[in-house]
Amino acid sequence: MPRRSVRKADPSIPGEPRYRLHASGQAVVELSRRTVYLGRFGSAESQERYRSAVGEWIARGRRPAEAAALPLSVNELLVSYRDAMQAYYRRPDGTVNEKEVWHVRRALLPLSELFGLGAAADFGPKKLAIVRDRFIASGLCRNVVNRYTRRLRHAFKWGAAQELVPATIWQSLAALDGLRKGRTSARETEPVKPVPDGLVDAIREHVSREVWGLIEVQRYSGCRPGEAVLLRAVDIDVSGKVWLYRPAHHKTEHVDKARVIALGPKAQAAIRPFLTSDVNAYLFRPVDAERERRAALSAKRVTPLSCGNTVGSNRRRRPEKQPGPRYTTESYLRAVRDGCDKAFPLPVDLAQRDGEPRDGWRARLTPEQRAQVKAWWREHRWHPNQLRHGFATAVRREFSLDAAQVALGHSSADVTQVYAERDQQLAAEVALKIG
Repeated sequence: MPRRSVRKADPSIPGEPRYRLHASGQAVVELSRRTVYLGRFGSAESQERYRSAVGEWIARGRRPAEAAALPLSVNELLVSYRDAMQAYYRRPDGTVNEKEVWHVRRALLPLSELFGLGAAADFGPKKLAIVRDRFIASGLCRNVVNRYTRRLRHAFKWGAAQELVPATIWQSLAALDGLRKGRTSARETEPVKPVPDGLVDAIREHVSREVWGLIEVQRYSGCRPGEAVLLRAVDIDVSGKVWLYRPAHHKTEHVDKARVIALGPKAQAAIRPFLTSDVNAYLFRPVDAERERRAALSAKRVTPLSCGNTVGSNRRRRPEKQPGPRYTTESYLRAVRDGCDKAFPLPVDLAQRDGEPRDGWRARLTPEQRAQVKAWWREHRWHPNQLRHGFATAVRREFSLDAAQVALGHSSADVTQVYAERDQQLAAEVALKIG
């Protein structure tokens, strides 16, 4: 009678190369594209060899033994760090936080281009300052330059924790101070201010019903754009006069902080038209906006239905881009910006002409005209985060700084100060009475 082989529990280390069965009957593991034979599959000896081989491979920085004899390059360190951050920046549901990963990759790129082939152990503050100068030359503002520089410093801190580079490298990088305002050539950004109601109301006729719903929710609740686009009926408690919205994801969820957004009558009125029987569906959906847009175009049709193209006959079968089930913060921002451009078109001498490419029409403008375009956009364009600032300012004016702190979900009043602009009218009244 043939002997039946009993396969024991998989001894593979989570997140590392798997313990596998080879055609020869032996256990193997793939390390740096090389097959390591471990002995008879399923035996205790092969499992022990697996753990030992993988442990040594990790200690070498996930490199083969002969490569480990060479000094670790900056590029090798950055590849390992990028992979580690890809696994680190994840939401509770396991999905990758693409925004954070994108910033990590963007920060690492200049370092890789300038010093990627050099030894990581030879990197120091002077080289970090050269990379920082590259950030400045690319047009990044001072705050972003400092943020990206801290990310590079963190890469070497992570390498020291993994025993890939000496800890003295990270400690020496800490000696490089951040850029100070007024003492650097890096571009400064203007503080974000509340958007006037007139600019908000002006774009209502130039955005979809769904985008206007997002604007209204933000306007009357002070939630973040990323929280507004995630609105679902299942996340809203409607049992009281004030609805309570608990976003599925939010900015501070990684520190186990709860986020509850109060929705008053005005915010409720903005939400009600989008409530459906599907409580798990997102309330504001680009696919609905596209369907309503096409329906409006069909209603304006002049050619009889019996003539010309039939409805839907001229659509692509497989379009490159299709409307998704919800807005992202980027698509929401683009919709608001397009609405601003339609409500406040550029002067004729500065605007795009017929036949000019959308991305290259500014090439014909003189430097003075380009400056005029930027000035026009600064005056007439706004972004969704300004709605949150406007809400904070109104709450602080009507109630207090503490009230604004609670409404915005901040742990510190110092953070709320950034959002809630000081009421200059109140200061003027004080000056008239006391000064």
